[in-house]
Amino acid sequence: MTSERPEAPTMAQIPTSLVAAAGLVGGYAAARWTGRRPLGGVVLAAAGTVAAREWHRRTTPTTTALLGAAYIAAFAASHPLAKKIGPWPAVFTAATTMAAAAYTTADR
Repeated sequence: MTSERPEAPTMAQIPTSLVAAAGLVGGYAAARWTGRRPLGGVVLAAAGTVAAREWHRRTTPTTTALLGAAYIAAFAASHPLAKKIGPWPAVFTAATTMAAAAYTTADR
């Protein structure tokens, strides 16, 4: 009897919208819970790199650049937004906005 294992999902099966959103949320969570902001930056950059490589594969260079800029802008915008609505709501707002942009341009 052979034991067949299910294949691990490939990047083509994992929506970049989830990768980008996870990078924003995970980066903040890592920085907050460890007290080490650079660790949060590593998480943010790693997810951004994975998403950008996939955007490059799936879309045009212009779209890739715009999504990359949107990722950085979402990160940057979450900081002043956090002063108005709180840190977690700001991070979730930024992640949701980024996920919507990635989904509409690269994932569907």
